[in-house]
Amino acid sequence: MRENSRSQQAVGFLLGLVDEETAARVRARTGLPGPEAPDASVRRLQRAWTWSRLLPASVALWILENDDPTLNAVVWQHLEMDAGLRRAVVRGIPFGPGRTEPVRVDPLLIGQEPEVPARYVREGLVGCLRAVSSMNEGRAAASMVLTRADWDTVAAADDEAPLPGYARWALSVRPDCPPAVRAGFGSHAKFTHRIRQAGVLAGPAPFALSYDPAVGVLEVLAMGHVLFPRRMPEAEDALRPLVREHLGESEEAWAVLAQLMETFHGTAPELIVTAGAIA
Repeated sequence: MRENSRSQQAVGFLLGLVDEETAARVRARTGLPGPEAPDASVRRLQRAWTWSRLLPASVALWILENDDPTLNAVVWQHLEMDAGLRRAVVRGIPFGPGRTEPVRVDPLLIGQEPEVPARYVREGLVGCLRAVSSMNEGRAAASMVLTRADWDTVAAADDEAPLPGYARWALSVRPDCPPAVRAGFGSHAKFTHRIRQAGVLAGPAPFALSYDPAVGVLEVLAMGHVLFPRRMPEAEDALRPLVREHLGESEEAWAVLAQLMETFHGTAPELIVTAGAIA
């Protein structure tokens, strides 16, 4: 099966939020193809990740939560700025909730672990974090936090005596930093702005509602049932009411949506409302 265009994928995702009869009627009216085969999602992901502004860091975490060696190898290529996630992948650390068994590592990644900080070897995790005096040192120290037990250690150390600011910053922008640990680091406006800039999101709902352009966001969500199935209901529940209210069973509104999709620069909610209003 050939791969659909990105706009076809994007509209197709939204069609999945209405009943099958309506979706079939809209496809007949607009000429949109049916859903792609699942294996097309991995190939599409390779291209989508070139839009570095579009794909927030949390997308990588949602994919890693599958603990799938093949997907891990794909994601690993795009983690140049996160030595911690790279280290976890090549060590076979599981990310899925409740999982403890090591994940098989793709043979191509064996031996590719980032360098271990010398201070970590000498002083351990907490000592390495407490010695941080720059952002580079913060990133290096934070890259050694790999397991849930490590995050517990970080939280306990920060409770005992606050970690240096750069260490807190480097830890907080890790997408796998537990929300409770991140909340302990601070909540002022500058802090939350840094988190947002790093692409750390509470879940797919903020991604679906506030990122742009809509075509890119919706194309990624169209791959979601393969790449991050556990997280998909959050995005679908966020967009479903808008789709039903502004597009619903209106073939004209769906036709306008398909025409606007590729060139619309706003968010998905803005696109949905605009298409409905024009129709």
